[in-house]
Amino acid sequence: MKQRISNAQKIYKEGVRLLEDAGVEEAGLDAWHLLEHVSGITRAAYYAHPDLELDVEQEEAYFAYVRRRARRIPLQHITGEQEFMGYPFYVNGHVLIPRQDTELLVEEALGMLAPGMRILDMCTGSGCILISLLKAGRERRHIAGLYGTGTDISQEALQVAERNARRLLGGRGTEEEAGGFRFCRGDLFENAEGKYDLIVSNPPYIRTQEIKKLQPEVQCHDPYIALDGRDDGLHYYRRITAESTAHITEGGHLLFETGHDQAEDVCALLEQAGYHGVFVKKDLAGLDRVVGGSYNRTYTGL
Repeated sequence: MKQRISNAQKIYKEGVRLLEDAGVEEAGLDAWHLLEHVSGITRAAYYAHPDLELDVEQEEAYFAYVRRRARRIPLQHITGEQEFMGYPFYVNGHVLIPRQDTELLVEEALGMLAPGMRILDMCTGSGCILISLLKAGRERRHIAGLYGTGTDISQEALQVAERNARRLLGGRGTEEEAGGFRFCRGDLFENAEGKYDLIVSNPPYIRTQEIKKLQPEVQCHDPYIALDGRDDGLHYYRRITAESTAHITEGGHLLFETGHDQAEDVCALLEQAGYHGVFVKKDLAGLDRVVGGSYNRTYTGL
């Protein structure tokens, strides 16, 4: 029978060692998040009480989680949660884990919201983009009458999005209610009804041949269909941009998250489709991250 450690600080240090040995990049941070997850211990209590102990169940759960993380299972799949825009989102292996880079897309979209807007989130995944827009628009910006639709080809992903919407938005809204929403399954615009004032999307944009070079947490545990942008990574940008013109209002906005080397190509696609005022926003690392424009059916591009 394995001897218990019990002391929280010793347990944490052993967790760090195991994750470092497994090649986990942020071993210390991940070991801490797992300790916090199983015990509820705060950093203040951890340092103020060096003799603090975990009970048997907590210790066993902690090392079970550490072993899973050592197998390069993402931390968020173990805890079942990822924070995005300050909101807690449930995640699992059926959705792309929300990333901080994508918050820039939401921030840009928030600045475009107006009362009564209809929003479409293409490739919604966990629903983090659409739900954050509706919740922040309603509660932080006090914008009335927002209605959002999220579409995805994966039924499992839509179940995650629905769960997050019920948790963060409450119930199922209607078009007349601020913060109303619906999710529907379909291949891009297949089941999107009517026209929208704002279309946002973080589509699959990794080049197929690049996926095998990604970290194990991504290539082995993020859903492949949420990553694969085909040969040049631009497949879904082409489709969404071309098809969007039948589903966007005059003067409506289309916003994409892009890979760091794709902004120029995506800008050209928007121009060719009749979008004007096309712009690029850089992320905190100084990399191109968001591309957007406004639709004008008479605009001829360059």
